[in-house]
Amino acid sequence: MATAAQAKGRKAIFITGAASGIGLGTAKHFAAKGWFVGLADIDAPGLQRALLEIGPDNGSTHSLDVRDRKAWDKALADFGKLTGGHMDVLLNNAGIARYGYIEEQSVEDCDLQIDINIKGVINGARAGLEMLKATAGSNLINVASCAGLFGAPRMSVYAATKFAVKGLSESLDIEFTRFGVGVKCIMPWFVDTPILNAGSAGTNAKIADTIKDGGQPVYTVAEAAQVIWDAAHSSELHHIVGKAGKQLRFAVRFMPGSVRKRLKALAQA
Repeated sequence: MATAAQAKGRKAIFITGAASGIGLGTAKHFAAKGWFVGLADIDAPGLQRALLEIGPDNGSTHSLDVRDRKAWDKALADFGKLTGGHMDVLLNNAGIARYGYIEEQSVEDCDLQIDINIKGVINGARAGLEMLKATAGSNLINVASCAGLFGAPRMSVYAATKFAVKGLSESLDIEFTRFGVGVKCIMPWFVDTPILNAGSAGTNAKIADTIKDGGQPVYTVAEAAQVIWDAAHSSELHHIVGKAGKQLRFAVRFMPGSVRKRLKALAQA
C-alpha cells in the first residue's frame, strides 16, 4: 500500500464498492491517469486484489461498511493522513440490488437495499464533506441508476433507492454550492457487473434474465468509468452511461405513457 510520500502532490479519489464492478473499473481508470485512489469495501480479499490491479503505489485500502458512520469517519481519516487532508472526488458507488416482485422480496432484502443504497450514500456525503470543502474544485459523485428515471417491475425497492439518490444529488448540488463543492449523479444503464446476478429469496429470476429476454444492451465497466471521469471534469449534474439510458431519458420526458404501457406489459410476462 502506498505511503503519504507516494500520495503527495497527486489528485485523490475515494471510492466505495471498489473491490469489483464499476468501483474497481473507476479505480483503474483514475489510477492510470495519475490519481491516488482510496479503495473502500467490505470485501477484504477483493480490496487486496484491487490494489494489485491499480498498482500498490497508487492507492490505499479501507475496510468500510457504508452503513456504519463510525467506519466512514475512520476510513476517511486514514485516507486523509495519506493525502494531506485533501480529496478531489468522493465516489459513492457501493450498492446492491434484489430482483423480484415486492411480495417476493424479504423484509431483510428490502431493508438492506435501503440501508446501503440510500443511507450509505447519505453517510458518505456527510462524512466526506469536510475534506471536500478543504479541496478546491472537489466533487461528490453519487452512482444512481437509469432505474431512477422510471420505476421498473421486479425492481421496485431498488428503483426507489435510486430515485432517492437522484433526488439527494439534485438537492446537494444546490446546497454544496455554498462550499464550492460540485455534485454529480451517474445513472448507468445495465453494466456488466455482479449486480446483474441479483435475485431474491422468493424467486429464481435474476436481472440478467430480463436483459436476455428483452434483448437489452449491456455496457462495459470501462464505459461507466469513462463517464465518471468525464463527470469529475464537468459542470453538468446528470450523467448517463449508455445510449439506451439516454433513449429512456428522452422517452420518459416526451412519451411517459408509452414507457408505462411497455413496462406494464413486461410485468405480465
